[in-house]
Amino acid sequence: MRRTALLVSAALLTSLLPLAVARAADDPPPAPVDRFEGEVPFANPPENGIFTWGSDTDDPPTLRLSPRDDAPEGDQVLAGSYDISGYGGFTHDFAFAEPAHDWSGHQGIRFWWEGQNNGRKVAFELKDGGANGEASELWTTSFTDDFSGWKQIEIPFTDFAYRTDYQPVGGIDHLLGLTETWGYGVTLPVGAPGRFAMDGVELYGRADQSLRANVTTDSAVYPVTEGRTATVRVTVATTGSAPIDEPVTVAYETAGGTASGADYVPLKGEFTFPAGTASGTTRTLQVATLKDRAAAETAETVPLKLTVTGAKAPAETPQVVIDAHGLPYLNSKLPVKTRVADLLSRMSLAEKTGQMTQAERGAVGTGADVTADDLGSLLSGGGSTPTPNTAEAWAKMIDSFQLRAQATRFQIPLIYGVDAVHGHNNLVGATVMPHNIGIGATRDPGLAQRTGAVTAAEVRATGIPWDFAPCLCVTRDERWGRSYESFGEDPALVESMETVIQGLQGARNGKDLHRNDKVLATAKHFVGDGGTAYGSSTTGTYTIDQGVTTVTRQQLEAIHLAPYKSAVDRGVGTVMPSYSSLDVVGDGLGPVKMHARADMINGVLKQRLGFDGFVISDWNGIDQIPGDYASDVRTSVNAGVDMVMAPYAYKDFHTALVQEVRAGRVSEKRIDDAVSRILTQKFRLGLFEKPYADTSGASGIGSAGHRAVAREAAAESQVLLKNSGGILPLKKSQKVYVAGSNADDIGNQSGGWTVTWQGASGDVTPGTTILEAMRGNSTRVTYSKDASEPLTGYDVGVVVVGETPYAEGVGDVGNGHDLELSAADRAAVDKVCAAMKCAVLIVSGRPQLIGDRLGEIDALVASWLPGTEGDGVADVLYGKRPFTGRLPVTWPKSEAQLPINVGDSSYDPQFPYGWGLTTLTKVPEGGAATLKALGAAARAAERAGADATGRALVTKARLIVQRKGITAAFAKPFAEADHLLLAGRYGEAVAKLAQAYGSA
Repeated sequence: MRRTALLVSAALLTSLLPLAVARAADDPPPAPVDRFEGEVPFANPPENGIFTWGSDTDDPPTLRLSPRDDAPEGDQVLAGSYDISGYGGFTHDFAFAEPAHDWSGHQGIRFWWEGQNNGRKVAFELKDGGANGEASELWTTSFTDDFSGWKQIEIPFTDFAYRTDYQPVGGIDHLLGLTETWGYGVTLPVGAPGRFAMDGVELYGRADQSLRANVTTDSAVYPVTEGRTATVRVTVATTGSAPIDEPVTVAYETAGGTASGADYVPLKGEFTFPAGTASGTTRTLQVATLKDRAAAETAETVPLKLTVTGAKAPAETPQVVIDAHGLPYLNSKLPVKTRVADLLSRMSLAEKTGQMTQAERGAVGTGADVTADDLGSLLSGGGSTPTPNTAEAWAKMIDSFQLRAQATRFQIPLIYGVDAVHGHNNLVGATVMPHNIGIGATRDPGLAQRTGAVTAAEVRATGIPWDFAPCLCVTRDERWGRSYESFGEDPALVESMETVIQGLQGARNGKDLHRNDKVLATAKHFVGDGGTAYGSSTTGTYTIDQGVTTVTRQQLEAIHLAPYKSAVDRGVGTVMPSYSSLDVVGDGLGPVKMHARADMINGVLKQRLGFDGFVISDWNGIDQIPGDYASDVRTSVNAGVDMVMAPYAYKDFHTALVQEVRAGRVSEKRIDDAVSRILTQKFRLGLFEKPYADTSGASGIGSAGHRAVAREAAAESQVLLKNSGGILPLKKSQKVYVAGSNADDIGNQSGGWTVTWQGASGDVTPGTTILEAMRGNSTRVTYSKDASEPLTGYDVGVVVVGETPYAEGVGDVGNGHDLELSAADRAAVDKVCAAMKCAVLIVSGRPQLIGDRLGEIDALVASWLPGTEGDGVADVLYGKRPFTGRLPVTWPKSEAQLPINVGDSSYDPQFPYGWGLTTLTKVPEGGAATLKALGAAARAAERAGADATGRALVTKARLIVQRKGITAAFAKPFAEADHLLLAGRYGEAVAKLAQAYGSA
């Protein structure tokens, strides 16, 4: 029997559904939203439809329209199943091309839900305001599945709270207006498989003022200099922006707080917004502060209590804060060391441990916990951005958090960090540089420094003073999903590219850090993350990332530790330990997580190398240390970690650390050392004097000048591996056929860590694709992604293939990835190269196995991940600049060869480390005799300290030698020559090249 036939009386309805509410006589009839009878399709934005989403490929639920005899409404329900580890759910977005829906006349929304009685919470959210459903505010609430069978869930609109973790800036107006509603979404429970069914989404009831009027203040915190007056703006606003139809009274009183009666003029009274007042009307209150006799004081608070009748009161009591003054640490003329000592001497244990705590900006909502927990730092994880994702919104967001820090006793500013690993890559419209693997291919330290300078300028212009970059990992296995984060496989190459630190920070002594175009840099991930063994990872489905690096002490020092010594010498401000474990052969410790290795962090980094900055953990990095949470906290802090990135567990960390100190398991001396290091960098950055964003450089974000640097980097990163018949560079007169998955995709050519953590294919950010850049050079370009268009009548083909974006262990080979081209890319190469002379460009974060097709390819280019400036790639393709890039890693013949690196005793690659043909330059003539003469000249240059001359001589010898064919006997000395060149041993480098020449 159909359930609709059973629901024949109000009494029966009430007995079956105790939460159902009868419709009042003056209520409007329910307004259907979704009946799930096929009227709403499964479709993605910008179309009207229902779509699923999740944190990874396994997390989106399955959905179907299912016929059900017991459907509460109609014949079908929306049903599905799920098994979510991160987050997942489904959304109905209304069509972007149509007007938004007006829900403001109703009391709330209701729907039928088939309960499983599992006691789990289900989140329900609304999309309100903004340009469309994907650029709107999110408002959320939840219900508990603690019942069996069908039940109608009613949710008044007043139950919805603003999703601050999604868009803390406020995006639109921070009000649930409901006049522009773009849809709704359901977030399903995590941690265990489940199923659900839903039906009959509709609006119910009539809105009234008690539900839709709100009183707000323009801020939660009002800092003011002692003796001056703070102005508080109080606003009445309504859902739907209609005038209020009943009076709203606001009573106000200054009371409580840390300020005394001698610090301010008490304020008490009330005012009324009369009926008919327009939504958005503002009244002002002024709180006058007084100068007292104290010459030096900490900050004092004056809460302004607001009691509202006829509307919702503000979520928080606004606080006027009388600024700290007269204390030595506030004197910018004193030495930093003196200021640190003075401030540290005044702080409580809770305040100190707060400085050691870093939270994710999405976890702190509007930021009240910044004040409550004395937080020292916030970060944006990959893809954690304000809405809209603009420079202005970033600055506004960070300023709002800094304002919260001003309500603390000592007004210690936050230090905000972000992973700007190839430009300000989280910001849409920023200049996106090539990833580090491409920068390593340039062999140009000066250019590396300029890319760092551009990144720093764009990051600081959005109010962010701290960059979690550069990665100084030495990548030793291309199966690693982080390979592209490395400058290369040779520590000498990594060291040579560390000029990026000066680009980010400026002078080695930190004197430039206060500038509005410099940021604090981070050397990561200390130490050995590039050496993890394949199959050693224990993190989820990762195969190599976060695994174990097993090395002798000599290998550790020579390969993995050397770049950190250089970074410390360059004055890098912070260091981040690796997730990976280090197993030093013979030390008897076995594999130990780096966050727990006191011998390496305290012993080597801080004591032996003399690092005077602070150590910041990786994201939840301490959680991977064996033991309970208290053990994780004391082990990591005692090992030398100064600040812990506890994105969502910041309260737990803060509480646990205080308890560990009070129990004597972490010494106060260790705490003082950590906090001193953190405060030192905050003073150097000038944050005490200028905590808020200096946006004067915002016009430079994504500017032509900045993009010119990225374009040059993209050009210099291109490595010409093969060029039979000299088909490159192309001529503008040639008719060119372009194909391949990565020819016209800005997301693919930018890679992971672009706008989101994992990156994405498509138009994720403004830029120029390789195809667009080629068309800018010639009108004789035809594009067919899959090479399905006719292939006759062309002079040359260019096939742009490679990888799609990924980041970290998600990209590990064996974790859904390999080093092979996709079937579509292989087909495109085969079709084009069979029909005409062809050049193949590989856009990827690591070498791809191409040996089986090398014979049919005339020219082969390793393009790496060039970023947003495809013009740089076209510059070398069309001969505006020469190909000068050289391989930063060995290019293998097969996956079975991995790991394969310069210096290996057995070395037979497809292309050796350091290989790179050139164009637009005549290759020098000569043979063994010429090489002998070049070697003598190189030794003389080395003795004289003439580095430029020495490098030029080695380059000349390399070009002569590269005309020979690559064999195992050739490749080994050839690759070793490039290492010797980077080490400044020019004579030996030429000798190795002569050895390669003789073996060919």
